[in-house]
Amino acid sequence: MTTLMLNADGAPVSWLPLSIISWEEAIKYMVLDKAAVLDFYEDKIVRSANWSTRVPAVMMLYEYEKRKATVRYSKSNVFLRDKFCCQYCGTKVTRATATLDHVLPVSHGGKTIFENTVTACTTCNANKGNNKKIKPKVAPYKPNYYQLVENRRSMDWQFVHHSWVPYLK
Repeated sequence: MTTLMLNADGAPVSWLPLSIISWEEAIKYMVLDKAAVLDFYEDKIVRSANWSTRVPAVMMLYEYEKRKATVRYSKSNVFLRDKFCCQYCGTKVTRATATLDHVLPVSHGGKTIFENTVTACTTCNANKGNNKKIKPKVAPYKPNYYQLVENRRSMDWQFVHHSWVPYLK
């Protein structure tokens, strides 16, 4: 059971990663009166010796929390920047089938940074191997936070609860 945490403006506190908190944290926010509950899980109830409540599905902070608009390098962020698409052949990949390719191979002095890594399917990555002459269709770049958020918002979501839908579209 997880709870979607929204900022005081109604948008998720964070998109990358999505601001989801545990049900235990959600209960703490309720008890400390730091957030309003917008929706509950219908069938999830927690109890103490003298108190019980349904578990919050969506909560909104009373005070606005400033977003951190920085992007750190990670394999997931490279895949997200490239919209889970092989940069050599254009094939759609999944988290399970995507590989990270160094445009300038590490053995030739390439670094593991946004500007030198791209998403590749396993076939293209194997075919490219250590060849530094094969280039991706789109040159790799360091994305900003808002580019990654836009890419994430355009992808399919796995909704934990139906009440999350209006806040993530």
